[in-house]
Amino acid sequence: MIRTNCENLTYTTERYTAEITAKDYIKRFRKADYFLKFCQECRNYNRRYGCPPFNFEPLDVISKYEKVRILGVKIIPTNKHLPLTAANDLMVPVTRALNEELLEMESSSEGMAFGFVGQCHYCEDMPCARIEGKSCRHPDKVRPSLEAFGFDISKTAEELLGLEIKWSKGDFIPEYLTLVCGLFYTKA
Repeated sequence: MIRTNCENLTYTTERYTAEITAKDYIKRFRKADYFLKFCQECRNYNRRYGCPPFNFEPLDVISKYEKVRILGVKIIPTNKHLPLTAANDLMVPVTRALNEELLEMESSSEGMAFGFVGQCHYCEDMPCARIEGKSCRHPDKVRPSLEAFGFDISKTAEELLGLEIKWSKGDFIPEYLTLVCGLFYTKA
């Protein structure tokens, strides 16, 4: 458990991990057509390098791996009445640390990391170069999310990590926030 302070927002974290064969994870948790519809409705669709559409077939990329390591983090704010607008402030330091950890795991395993899409933590406030038809500024760091490859994150969290994803009911952060990421790999 880690206790952190981000702009006077204190929280603790709990980590969860699971291992599954890539074949089983793809079979049980991937619904590419279903989740692609949600991606297409998102403002980041075709505007971020970690988001679809891709210039390759995602299934071809992930099918070559044997195993998947799923990582989950529960972010529990100390203040139980934070506005929903504070969610990003709570998640950013955790996602940055997880992305770095995933990239190290990817490098040592010759695998493929799956982080978090949304605001790019590497370009900061600059718009994604994809919008202008330019190459990614950080191809060594930017990775898609599991969702971008069509995986059901709620089902992944519940069945593999034993973690229920909580959703906001109104203007306040739920009792905790959940992050789910992963690594496809063959070599441990």
